[in-house]
Amino acid sequence: MSPSDLGRGRPPERHHHRDVQGGWLRPAVFGVMDGLVSNFALIAGLAGGQAPRQVIVLAGLAGLASGAFSMGVGEYVSVASQSELAEAEIEVERRELETHPAAERAELAARYEERGLSPELAAEVAAALHRDPAEALEVHAREELGVVPGELPSPWLAAFSSFASFSIGAILPVLPYLLGTVELWPAALVAALGLFSAGMLVSKVTARSWWFSGLRQLSFGAAAALLTYGIGVLIGVSGL
Repeated sequence: MSPSDLGRGRPPERHHHRDVQGGWLRPAVFGVMDGLVSNFALIAGLAGGQAPRQVIVLAGLAGLASGAFSMGVGEYVSVASQSELAEAEIEVERRELETHPAAERAELAARYEERGLSPELAAEVAAALHRDPAEALEVHAREELGVVPGELPSPWLAAFSSFASFSIGAILPVLPYLLGTVELWPAALVAALGLFSAGMLVSKVTARSWWFSGLRQLSFGAAAALLTYGIGVLIGVSGL
């Protein structure tokens, strides 16, 4: 906003922040990457060992199913446990506000003093916030626990995001084999495009450039696939 706008009394332009605490973004992004990298690496290892197409398809679909369920269940348990811990601590804070309101008010005032408010102003702000029990609980939970009551991540949302995104990522390198290919390079091409595209999408919610994010994801996936492909070649040559 320009100084002339300030002089005319125009309200400042509002800006909006992106959601940085949503329960879907992290498991969704991690799920796509994990599905792509793990399943393509698995397929690359089998291809390196000269496994027939039917075995590669079976292994790819089995890897998709087992990985998706594992990711979904793991994400649900992780987020649910975190939310249950946060809810238990919020309940502790609620009881403290009911039984020791003066001490909690003094504690909140002390926090504001540490941020530069005068003792008088800090005490006044804390007292004003404590007039409403719900608001007092929200402020204390946010200040002491870093959470907001009623806005905790959903374990079901996180689990579904993880399950669905892993499945999407894991099916991509299997598709060429399902369509009849018997060589690795079509699956490698699809996986490379998928990894680079996923990295580009990640750049939309980060400060990184699209090419950096895309190449980073592509590099990690290629390294994993090359490693397992080499293992497959060694095992295939040795006849184990």
